[in-house]
Amino acid sequence: MAEALLRACAPEGSGVVITSVGIAALVGESADPEAVRLMQDRDLNITAHRARQLTAEMVVASDLILVMEGGHQQHIYSLAPAARGRVQMLGKWLDREIPDPYKKSPEYFKHVLGLIEQDVKAWSKKLWG
Repeated sequence: MAEALLRACAPEGSGVVITSVGIAALVGESADPEAVRLMQDRDLNITAHRARQLTAEMVVASDLILVMEGGHQQHIYSLAPAARGRVQMLGKWLDREIPDPYKKSPEYFKHVLGLIEQDVKAWSKKLWG
């Protein structure tokens, strides 16, 4: 959900590459049906999304990595210690972690998406004005 929202905020023709990966991804799985529905309500289509596992090579190749929880930061640092400074919390500007809505109720998904939308808006202002 964060990937699609950030991509929608990126300036046209900016060349920015935004992609989503996981540290415990169910590789090849599609987005949760509730996430798909919520994003369709926002005219964003995530049906083509397939889960991918984060690798050290991906970390090294990235300029900025946004994570949902502090534990994710620590995992990334263990993969690529040189990533320090490039790994930030999605909720950094609102000083919070984003909980994982996987296998939770539709109401919980909606709540988490609301948090993600606020945090993406804050990052978007910092990144692109």
